[in-house]
Amino acid sequence: MKKLWYFSMIAASFIACEQSEQKNETHPEVVFDGISEQIAPGDDFYNHVNKTWYDNAVIADDQVGVGAYRFLNIPQQELLKNILEEVSEQSHDKGSVEQLVGDFYASGMDTLSINKRGIKPIQPLLEKIEGTTTTKELMDVVANQIKTGDYSFLAPYISPDQKNSKLNILHLAQTGLGLPDRDYYFNEDPSSVAIQDAYKTYLATLFKLVGDTEAAANAAIVYAIEKELADSHKTRIQRRVIKDNYNKVSVVDLDNGHNQIDWKHIFTTLGTDIDSLNVRQPAYYDKVNDVLASTALKDLKLYVKAKSLSNHDNILSTPFQDASFAYTKVISGQSEQQSRTKRMVRNVDRQIGFALGQLYVKRYFNEEAKERALDLVNNFQKSLEQRIENLEWMSDSTKVKAKEKLFAINKKIGYPDVWRTYDVEINRGQFFENVVALRNDSYHYELKQLNKAPNRDEWGTTPSTVTAYYNPSLNEIVFPAGILQAPYFDLYADDAVNYGGIGMVIGHEFTHAFDDQGAQYDKEGNVKNWWTEEDYTKFKAKTRQIIEQYDSFTVLDSVHLKGALTVGENTADNGGISIAYDAFKRTKQGQDTTKIGGFTPDQRFFLSVARIWRVKTRDEYLRNYVATDPHSPPIWRVNGPLMNFTPFYEAFDVKEGQKNFKIPEERIKIW
Repeated sequence: MKKLWYFSMIAASFIACEQSEQKNETHPEVVFDGISEQIAPGDDFYNHVNKTWYDNAVIADDQVGVGAYRFLNIPQQELLKNILEEVSEQSHDKGSVEQLVGDFYASGMDTLSINKRGIKPIQPLLEKIEGTTTTKELMDVVANQIKTGDYSFLAPYISPDQKNSKLNILHLAQTGLGLPDRDYYFNEDPSSVAIQDAYKTYLATLFKLVGDTEAAANAAIVYAIEKELADSHKTRIQRRVIKDNYNKVSVVDLDNGHNQIDWKHIFTTLGTDIDSLNVRQPAYYDKVNDVLASTALKDLKLYVKAKSLSNHDNILSTPFQDASFAYTKVISGQSEQQSRTKRMVRNVDRQIGFALGQLYVKRYFNEEAKERALDLVNNFQKSLEQRIENLEWMSDSTKVKAKEKLFAINKKIGYPDVWRTYDVEINRGQFFENVVALRNDSYHYELKQLNKAPNRDEWGTTPSTVTAYYNPSLNEIVFPAGILQAPYFDLYADDAVNYGGIGMVIGHEFTHAFDDQGAQYDKEGNVKNWWTEEDYTKFKAKTRQIIEQYDSFTVLDSVHLKGALTVGENTADNGGISIAYDAFKRTKQGQDTTKIGGFTPDQRFFLSVARIWRVKTRDEYLRNYVATDPHSPPIWRVNGPLMNFTPFYEAFDVKEGQKNFKIPEERIKIW
């Protein structure tokens, strides 16, 4: 049976390849234009492929970047806008998908009403905060506001227990900051100081907009509280250590340790019926307790007030949104605020995206692409099995466990089999209330999953989003409809293009099951050691090599990548290309040498790899990206893995002396 299955997968990939070749008789071949012959592939393959495009690409004033990857969501928003403008102009049955998204979009586009209302929608909340007379009363407001997405001191969420993945439990994570990361409160470089100043100005503006006469002084008080909280935060690198973020405690013990926080009352207010939970970063909540004890109530009120204003600024009148943009543009470099239409498209996708997703899939998604993508995913799964089998550094016993996990991965492609519903009433002319209602609905939707088995039909991203992900707790990979388009996927392209495009992404997500974090989860999604001690020691040594290699890479001349922050994504990039190439070599084109457009099949594969990371961003955005994002910048998502991959050297005759050449012994291979 196993052999029959194996040959069926190979046959499926050959059939799919032949189909694409037949369709290419009526569809033009994919052309790799803009190749820069002045840059040798072995010196800088990313710019060899993309420099001509990069030099001519123009970032719109209202954007932080342009190109593929996450910036492919920009043209996606145009497709969503088409849907929203159409459904918002028509009448629909109450409660239908069309009515929900259409009326919600219309309510957000009614800026005349929104501006006329000013601060009225949030005034009752501000008065409630101001009316508290004790810390306990204030924390009661804090807990209640969580139900509408208004977070300040506390950040509870529901997800599987890391040691019992068949049960959803409550987790508490560190939170409470307004700057992009805890380090920004302590950095003293000019860029960080400019961001700090912009944030303080933003806080002061929020206070001014609600009539505060001591706005600047009160903003300073809020900033000081945040800085104190930031000092207790774990860094992003520290949060990658899984075992250190699992601290399961009883509610009784948590309550006894924090005399300023009535945890039993808070959990009752939240509607949670629990006797234990996981506190991911205990030091943060110890600090919250200290801050509540040592800070005057009037100052604590200011902090909660500032958080509530910040959490609602994008759904209040224009001055609030302008204040938010004045702050964020210093971080991003974006010079012009996006139009109301663009912001509302994003708002609809964020708040009620699975209703909008149904309309998107119906109108724009090719079902044939879903079938073809599943063929590719199955082919890649088999390729990774073979790579695991051939690993020289892993013992047979660990290989068995690795392959068991590999074939237990749940594959989700295109859109959910079961669509999420929304139990809300959406009314035109009530944008603020609509958002609050949707946030409240999302809270109770998740609350219903507490103390139950995880919902394996659920998706963590909307179908229209250009992204993909691996979830270790559920051992699943997800490829939304949004990413099944060029340059990642072309139903009519030759296999080299698709295997180097979406194939690299598929291989990347499979590898996440075996990166520095994913490797600590078993096939059921539990944090459980399935390695021999010797094998795991070898694995950690190899990930250390990845960390050290990427630590040496720079952008903006002197900004070094954080190898320890990006090690998971870098491991997945290196593995992704290897798996994709192996899968490609199983296809008819992969075993051929016929050139298309002057390039061999192997060369077209690698050209496609480089093209899917064709991105240009603003320097400010890139600087913050390197500081906070676990992914490497696009140039190193190409050059980094390829300098470790021998078939690339052979395809482009990379020679010693070229900038990215590494001798075979220095080429890192994990999976």
